[in-house]
Amino acid sequence: MKKRAAAKKKTPALPEDLEINRRREWRFDLPLNTLVEGKLPDGKAFKEQTLLENISSGGAFFCLDSGVTVGSTLNLYIDLPEKLADGKPMRLRIGGVTVRLIKPPSKAKRQGVAVRFKDEFKVVPVRKKAAKK
Repeated sequence: MKKRAAAKKKTPALPEDLEINRRREWRFDLPLNTLVEGKLPDGKAFKEQTLLENISSGGAFFCLDSGVTVGSTLNLYIDLPEKLADGKPMRLRIGGVTVRLIKPPSKAKRQGVAVRFKDEFKVVPVRKKAAKK
């Protein structure tokens, strides 16, 4: 007598408008001012002010005019809301590596940049700019 294989259960189809999120961490859409610094492929250092689009415990996404490449090491200085910093101007300083780039639309110059954070970070006070005389 031969054994029969059990019939496979059919899984119901997912609705077309359902977005599947495969990320391990929650992302938060927080438009925070951020200073990004690093080196371009030609070795020149750059600093660029941008607006963070979203952030998670593992990384962040933002747009830059600078031509960074995948694998670029970047430092982010993210301005923290004063409510989180006891009313003081503070920044989160965190390093990361570029893991994904999104090409800009045909006429735009800014490319989307996804960064995976390194483990270490620091909260630092915002330096006041010296007054010009």
